[in-house]
Amino acid sequence: MTTADLAEYSDLAFRSATAVYVLAAALLVCELASTSTRAVVRRDTARELVGAGSVPLAEPAGPGRVETPAGRPLSDRLGRMGISLVGLGLVLQVTSLVFRGISAGRAPWGNMYEFTSLATAVAVLGTLVMLRKHTVRPLSVFVLLPVVVLMFIAGTVLYARSAPVVPALQSYWLVIHVSVIATASGVLLLSGIASLLFLLRRHHAEGAEGSSTVGRLAARLPGAQALDRVAYRTAIFAFPLFTVGVILGAIWAEAAWGRFWGWDPKEVTAFITWVVYAAYLHARATAGWRNTRAAWINVVGTGVVLFNLFFINIVVSGLHSYAGLN
Repeated sequence: MTTADLAEYSDLAFRSATAVYVLAAALLVCELASTSTRAVVRRDTARELVGAGSVPLAEPAGPGRVETPAGRPLSDRLGRMGISLVGLGLVLQVTSLVFRGISAGRAPWGNMYEFTSLATAVAVLGTLVMLRKHTVRPLSVFVLLPVVVLMFIAGTVLYARSAPVVPALQSYWLVIHVSVIATASGVLLLSGIASLLFLLRRHHAEGAEGSSTVGRLAARLPGAQALDRVAYRTAIFAFPLFTVGVILGAIWAEAAWGRFWGWDPKEVTAFITWVVYAAYLHARATAGWRNTRAAWINVVGTGVVLFNLFFINIVVSGLHSYAGLN
């Protein structure tokens, strides 16, 4: 099998992963639409009782709950199938990255197409990990939507053929620095989405089904505290990684350009991102800020991450020639 074949298989796996994510999102949207508000309240209440050491008795099927022959509500079956497809899509996406790396003979994150693929894969993986610890399956829908959009942009506008990177990036620092930043960016994307949903949930009464479409959607989301815990715990994990990534980037800059800091647009925006997330974690631990205000800071941080990824790399010229666009 030639490197050209591997590159072709990599592109095929990437496109297949995107298609699988779209199908998974469709199933999860159907689950969200078919779940009654009362079922959400019962689910969150049961979670609290289990956490307190009590085991609630199973309730019989009632109006609005369609039972399958296996005894599970139809919405639950749709959700489980959707999550299974998310896992399949992640396997395909990781396969795409592996084939890309082998065909190019380097780490598969040497341009924006590959960076975006790695970051979105990390976001999906983080979502699956959170689903094992928290009852927040509807969160996966809202993670998949930006993931699919980012992958579509990566596969079209940002696409670059499998090839060696420019001489400035032919360094072991590419393996270390960029992988750490991409991992942190993917987890921070998940954290920001969780905070955005937390704000939406907080805006509407807990468990109360509003009259508007947004209100009915908010009523079907997981509890606000569960979403806030996901946002905080993922940020706690990603912030040290991002800090290490910025420090490693400074060390690489000194080796490549003879200085640790040169006020390059990429460096400045990365520092602003670090300050925003440091402010979020500080606000999250401060009385009076730990709820809505801290969540807004987290959402702003996600916006800065996306701004740094797209606008700085594509529009603003600097020493970080990372777009890989032809």
